[in-house]
Amino acid sequence: MKTEKGNSSLHSRLTLTGLLVTIGIVFGDIGTSPLYVMKAIAGANPSLGEDYVLGAVSCIIWTLTLQTTVKYVLIALHADNKGEGGILALFALLRKMPKRWLYAVAAIGAGALIADGMITPAITVSSAIEGLDIMFPSVPALPVAVGVIILIFIMQQAGTGRIGRLFGPFMLVWFLTLGVLGVCSIGAWPSVFKAFNPLYAVRLLVSSPEWFLVLGAVFLCTTGAEALYSDLGHCGRKNITASWMFVKAMLILNYLGQGAWLISTGHAATNPFYAIMPGWFVPVGVVMATGAAIIASQALLSGAFTIFSEAINLDFWPKLKIKYPTTEKGQLYVPAVNWALLAGCLLTVALFRDSGHMEAAYGLAITVAMLMTTVLLALWLRSRGVSAVLCVVFFSVFVTIEGLFFVANMFKFAHGGWFTLLAGGIVAAVMMVWYRATRVRSRYVDYRSMDECASVIIDIKNDGGIPKYASNLVYLSRTPETGLIESKIFYSIANKQPKRADHYWFVHIDFTDEPYTLDYSVKIIAEESIYAVTLRLGFRVAPRVSVYLRQIVEDLVAAGRLDLRSGYESLRRRGIPGDFRFIILHRIFSPSSMCGKGEARLMRAHSWLRRLGISDRDALGLDTSIVAAETVPLIINTSPGRRIVARE
Repeated sequence: MKTEKGNSSLHSRLTLTGLLVTIGIVFGDIGTSPLYVMKAIAGANPSLGEDYVLGAVSCIIWTLTLQTTVKYVLIALHADNKGEGGILALFALLRKMPKRWLYAVAAIGAGALIADGMITPAITVSSAIEGLDIMFPSVPALPVAVGVIILIFIMQQAGTGRIGRLFGPFMLVWFLTLGVLGVCSIGAWPSVFKAFNPLYAVRLLVSSPEWFLVLGAVFLCTTGAEALYSDLGHCGRKNITASWMFVKAMLILNYLGQGAWLISTGHAATNPFYAIMPGWFVPVGVVMATGAAIIASQALLSGAFTIFSEAINLDFWPKLKIKYPTTEKGQLYVPAVNWALLAGCLLTVALFRDSGHMEAAYGLAITVAMLMTTVLLALWLRSRGVSAVLCVVFFSVFVTIEGLFFVANMFKFAHGGWFTLLAGGIVAAVMMVWYRATRVRSRYVDYRSMDECASVIIDIKNDGGIPKYASNLVYLSRTPETGLIESKIFYSIANKQPKRADHYWFVHIDFTDEPYTLDYSVKIIAEESIYAVTLRLGFRVAPRVSVYLRQIVEDLVAAGRLDLRSGYESLRRRGIPGDFRFIILHRIFSPSSMCGKGEARLMRAHSWLRRLGISDRDALGLDTSIVAAETVPLIINTSPGRRIVARE
């Protein structure tokens, strides 16, 4: 706990180190957008008149200002959950509101972000490698891009603790290079500064028949804004806000430089990002662009791992194996997610072949994520006491902006947008089904009074005729309060196979709406016999139950509230502690349930989706413990059934 607080304190301060780290890990996605944005804009209208280019650059400038600066930097970064950001952290702040549809908004947004994380490595790496065509046209870019992409995903297993320290200096040089290249190219058409006048953007959108193509390309300049919000916990609001001013200035200078080159040459066949470079610098530019693409991909993959970690603890996803390759805050690795995203990324490359075609698939999913964030932010503003009028204004302005981007990107649907919507839709559907099914299952768990059952359990403990099952018997319980015990747990102890033990432990995990909560409470139901433990874990804390229980037991022994010595006399004389055995109950939906078709379908879907995850034993950190799994029926009766009667 001290480490987390220390880290939070560090990230809350504005420091040069914090600024450098922020530049390295937050702005990778948005910082690589100059690789393809102006190229996509030029492809939307090859005639490239002055008004067209000025209008497009003006759209970029004001999109970065309104969408990224105002919505995300000035507003969203204040919507933090104990310093953590992102759409699921925002949902955790709001999920107690009496709006049952909020989970669907969060699931759709999270699914869209995962789809973005799948295609971003493909388009950024491909765009960077394609710069080789300028110097070495005979070198095939596609195999090189595939090799780099595979390397990125392999790197995740070792974590990014060491190489992450290089991200900041590298990205600082990258952004300075963007700015310098832009400044050097602005001289080709100094009037490009007219693009700061928003009238050029309005005039283009009103007069151009290809406005939807222009907006679809312009939107790519802000696709990293959602990742910026998700990285709030890594760097802190002050560092992100301050570093964004520098990053935005360098991006705009580069876009202005590319725009000036397009106006002066009227040439759309070459990627203007590389065209504004001196010939001798192009190989260096390709290497730097590839490095920036790797860093951008790394940031998005880390964000994807975090999303799934949060989703598991918020009941949006089946349990997955999570590894912690480094000791740094926020560093985690989810193998199943990593390899699934790699497969999706390679499929993207195979389907679209080059970055030009990938642009058609890029952007549509992330507009959906941004719309979902707008909905949740409007509700958050209202919950914080902001006037209803201002909330409506905020909602209306950004839904209009993002709605226009969504409509513009929908024109890409048949050309590739369907791909990311399909991927994001599958993830969102799983999240919604799992969340709803988990809620339904919890509603039909039966409980009994702990006081009523305690005397029976103590009698079993004292009955020498029953073979001892374990010195310490631990049940993982869903019981919401210590005064209750699940009927199936009591049935397991007393009926299924009477289980005698020296100590009975009932452990309940309460996942809180805060990210890094890690504390516990213990209620002693019967001295030296029955203990009810509640673990309070934040939604970003790994549920290492056996580790935490061991620490709790140590505290109880130190306080003189527990004698841990074995109940076997030969072992007790030597002070050897008793063994621990865990029992996990698997509730299987029973065919004898009498419920509606909708709930029955949800339960069957839940049973099928469980195969996507790992066992409770592995997910709860019990892989080194003695664990027994018992299957019990989950019977849902929502309608009275007929009772059999005796025949006279």
